[in-house]
Amino acid sequence: MKNIFSYGAIALLSAGITLGAYKMFLEPKNLVEYAENGNGFVKTAFNNNPLIAAENSDFSNAAEATVDAVVHVKNTAVQTYVDPFEQFFYGTNKGREYTQVGTGSGVIISPDGYIITNYHVVANATEISITLNNKKEYKAKLIGSDEAIDIALVKIEATDLPFITFADSDQVKLGEWVLAVGNPYNLTSTVTAGIVSAKGRDLGNNGRIESYIQTDAAVNPGNSGGALVNTRGELIGINTAISSQTGSYVGYSFAVPSNIAKKVVEDLVEFGNTQRAYLGIRFVELNALNAKELNTEVTEGIYINKIIEKGAASESDLKINDIIVQINNVKIKKLADLNGQMNAHRPGDQIQVTVLRNGTEQVIPVVLKNEFGKETYGATEFIDNVLGMELSEMSSQQKKQYNITYGVSIVKLNNDSFKKYGINEGAVILAVERKKVSKVDDVEQYLRMYKDNPYVTLQILNTDNRVEYISISL
Repeated sequence: MKNIFSYGAIALLSAGITLGAYKMFLEPKNLVEYAENGNGFVKTAFNNNPLIAAENSDFSNAAEATVDAVVHVKNTAVQTYVDPFEQFFYGTNKGREYTQVGTGSGVIISPDGYIITNYHVVANATEISITLNNKKEYKAKLIGSDEAIDIALVKIEATDLPFITFADSDQVKLGEWVLAVGNPYNLTSTVTAGIVSAKGRDLGNNGRIESYIQTDAAVNPGNSGGALVNTRGELIGINTAISSQTGSYVGYSFAVPSNIAKKVVEDLVEFGNTQRAYLGIRFVELNALNAKELNTEVTEGIYINKIIEKGAASESDLKINDIIVQINNVKIKKLADLNGQMNAHRPGDQIQVTVLRNGTEQVIPVVLKNEFGKETYGATEFIDNVLGMELSEMSSQQKKQYNITYGVSIVKLNNDSFKKYGINEGAVILAVERKKVSKVDDVEQYLRMYKDNPYVTLQILNTDNRVEYISISL
């Protein structure tokens, strides 16, 4: 009998040791730190153990925690239609007004009614209406928007609202489970699940600054502006686009990372617009082909081929021929990765840039500046630096000569590459990325807006009355 008790005591002791060891060494610990700024709605959650999300295959808690914080957004816009037939024969040009209604989703990010959505969900709205998950409706005020990143911030007058906290999207892992929460096809409170398929994805949309999180969670029309959350119910992205030939979901969807979205809404509240941060470099995105031309064995990263005068890089130790491979512990393999880091920071921020120089890694601190030293560059200097040309407004006589009502004249070409295209001094820039220009300041504005695009397309009326479309790398 004594032996039986002895064996039992030994068994209990062994079990206790095993359980204690598991608790101490193996059980995952959810270490979450919160940092809240004065605006109250950027409570950012950082998880020190990202494997927890992968281990959690029950999505019910995350769904319940987020579904009430995702809203239905209705955009009402009054448009004017001018009938060309009526205008031609009867001279009527007043047009007819009609109402256009669009819908999408939004995410409540503060208990007092700040809501983040996509720019394209509320673009040109004359009235914005918000419907909560409990069917309560509110009129919303547009606080601000960023077309290039496709983010907008609106506000409703309410209190004690459910809201979603931002997570650190740089910590999102490939293969991690995520949920898309939104209102596709006006079906409210829809939750779909998938995994992170890719990060830093660039779809090549003109005018967009892109560094998307790609996921296979089902997203359809109406999901735009909705939440992409991890299994802890934290916001890692704003669902923005789908890749489809039919307009409906066929396998992949794309979200603006939360770090970028969070920075944009902070800027909109504090400044009324987005503060763009730049390194102030000209560069080449490395691949197997151009690596040979540049005589390097490195096939991923950003190769610096020019340091812009008065830019951030010029006041640091960055040099021509450096290859940027990392910023703040985030790998930089392509342009979209660089865009992602620049759009998550603002002028005045110091970042740690890791470069390969002569085969050796070096970490270089850089204090970011606003658009290549915008505070010191005027429009004329900026355009000459970027395009290599001098421009002027067109006189009435020039407009009559070309039979046009808008455009900016090319006075001098300091860039031989335009001459290779057959462009001559005296030609006219009609548009930048399909946006018409009438003043030199218009050209500057659109060049700055699309500066991060791999290519910018100019519509140019040449001196022989030929219209040319020229895509140039800035």
